[in-house]
This record gives sequence, structure tokens and C-alpha cells, in this order.
Amino acid sequence: MIAPRRFLPSVNALLAFEAVARLGSATLAAQELSLTQSAISRQLKTLEAQLNVALLDRMGRQLVLTEAGKSYVIQVRDVLNRLAQASITARTNPIAGALNLAILPGFGMHWLAPRLRDFAQAHPEVTVNLSTRLHPFSFQNSPFDAAIHFGKEDWPGVRYLSLMPETVVPVCAPELLTEPLDDPSQILRFPLLHLDTRPRGWSRWLSALGVTQEPPAGMMFDQFSTMAQAAVHGLGVALLPTFSAEPYLRDAQLVLASTQTTQSIGNYYLVWPEDRAETAALQSFMTWLDGQTGQVL
Repeated sequence: MIAPRRFLPSVNALLAFEAVARLGSATLAAQELSLTQSAISRQLKTLEAQLNVALLDRMGRQLVLTEAGKSYVIQVRDVLNRLAQASITARTNPIAGALNLAILPGFGMHWLAPRLRDFAQAHPEVTVNLSTRLHPFSFQNSPFDAAIHFGKEDWPGVRYLSLMPETVVPVCAPELLTEPLDDPSQILRFPLLHLDTRPRGWSRWLSALGVTQEPPAGMMFDQFSTMAQAAVHGLGVALLPTFSAEPYLRDAQLVLASTQTTQSIGNYYLVWPEDRAETAALQSFMTWLDGQTGQVL
């Protein structure tokens, strides 16, 4: 049930308040919203009267937020962003809407993208929009409905759908090794390439195989694709997920550097904000994704 009308300010009042809070001036807010300064002032007075709380104080020529205003404007921005996104979705796809998904580049390129045609055929009413994000973020002020997360269940304020472990394999250029190493400790004799989002990837891989020696420092990369290219050009051994390594192995650009190929150093999850209702588009994607990951390993 929607709250009583006395607790629902007008969108115009909220827009005026958000603009003044951001710009610190009724004059600047009026210019941005193509209104008069007096119209902005009226909207602010109406809003404060409706809430029965002071949201702004005047300090010289500037308007500053009260403590109540600081808290309120965060929620107001979230509400306005959600309303705008819902309106865009309704306009672009009136049947089921769009699903805005934040992806990790390696997972998105090598695992998700090749399978999305199947989802599109099964759910033509849903448009999936993909954008890359490397680290957890706040859903509150973002346009995203869900995200792909790697690691542990350590993203605050979200729900999780476990997808699959990340099985990794060490790979290198053919000229670096003629055949895979049987002893995993021997890999420490070669330059090791590192990913900044997996700073302990090599340590976990070695530890899982009983090697206690810490791996040496080496070149650092922010994406699997650039690290794979460095390995192709003979700069060292890269630890890649199987779905990222497979195209390079198939084309003989890279070879396995070890016979140990079943180690996992973390898990992939689909995450979405726990304080939002699950849209039909998200529910369809979750059901499809759960089925796809069940077929992977």
C-alpha cells in the first residue's frame, strides 16, 4: 500500500530541494530548473511545512542543509533516480522492461556474452544492458538492477545468487614451456603475472596444492584480457579462469603451464539490492542464469 498523500511531496518540490541542496543557492537552482527564484522558495517552504522539519538553513548568501536535510536528500536522490529509470524503462520496453547489469569484463566477454543470445530468444520482451564495473558499488545511486560479483559474500546490502566457482589454470606462451609442469612449485621459477582484483590469486593456487612459499611480485594488470595478451607475448605465466583461457588454448596462442587444472580461488555471484522489489526482467534473468550455471561445470 502506498503511504498517505500527506507523506508524499510533489516531484517538483523534491526536484527543487535536490537542486538547492546540490548547488547551495535558490537562484542557481531556479536557473537549472527553468523556474523563478520565488517559485523555488515556495516549493521549499511547502516541502518543509509538509514534513514539519527544517531542511535548509541560510548562511550568508548560501543555503546549507540541516542534519535532517543531509539525511533526507540522500533518499530523495535515490527516489528520483529510480523514478527516472522506471520511466525510461517503461518508454523503451513497455512489456517487461530493461535489465541494467554491471558485469566483470572477463566474465562478461568470455562467459556471459556468448550465452546471451539464448536468453534473448527465450525472453524477447527483456532488453539486457551491460556495463563494466570492477569493484562493488552502491546500488542506491546507480542505474543498475543487478551485478556480477566475484569473491565472497561481502557486498553489503545485497542478495546473492551463487553461480559457480572460478576454476583457474596457469597458462603461458608455447616458447616459455614445452610441456606442463608436474610439480606446482616449479612454476615459481618463472615470472608470474598478477591481477589487481585477485592480489592473492597465485598464493591461493599454490596453497591449495601444498606449496607454502609465497609467489614473487610481478607485473600487475586490471583485466584478464590484458594479462592474457602479456602471457601470449612471453612476459610470464598468467592464472586465468577456464572460460578466459579456453580461446587462447584452442588457438595455440597459450599452453597449460601446469598439470594442475582444477583449482578454484573464489566464486561468482549475481547480486541485487535487498531493498528493492525484484522486477519481472530480473526474475527471468535469474531463472535463466541459474539454469545456465548448472550446465557449466
